Amino acid sequence: MPQLTTGDRAPEFALPDQDGRTVTLHDLCTSTDKGVIVYFYPKACTPGCTKEACDFRDSVEELKAAGYAVVGISPDSVTAQAKFSNRHDLPFPLLSDADHSVMDAWGVWGEKKNYGKVYTGVIRSTVVVAPDGTVTLAQYNVRATGHVKRLRAALGVD
Repeated sequence: MPQLTTGDRAPEFALPDQDGRTVTLHDLCTSTDKGVIVYFYPKACTPGCTKEACDFRDSVEELKAAGYAVVGISPDSVTAQAKFSNRHDLPFPLLSDADHSVMDAWGVWGEKKNYGKVYTGVIRSTVVVAPDGTVTLAQYNVRATGHVKRLRAALGVD
């Protein structure tokens, strides 16, 4: 699927969180003033994904105060998401997209290169969705380190 751009309608989803509860994009959008920060990451408990998740954790209060909710999505199982969330005290939902259907629809499941090897996987990305379901910011192929700081600046949260 093509990547989302500003103004696109974000594809709806209904995925299980780390506690096995179903979370929908609609419910997340209606619970915020400014929107939902949906970030996609490759694998729970890996160094880069841990760095990014902890950066979101450390910024979540400021993001909430600015009117944003945060949710992370990866292909990990519910069990792996629970372990990741508990290990790092993550105060936002981590959703399991084991069949990659949501990642496909959002344009974050695709070809990647690592040390010259080409493979298919999660393209680390962040999409901000307004309460009306439209994309207000889409960033693909982001680096884990420093990403949340750059995102906060782009959203005017700093």
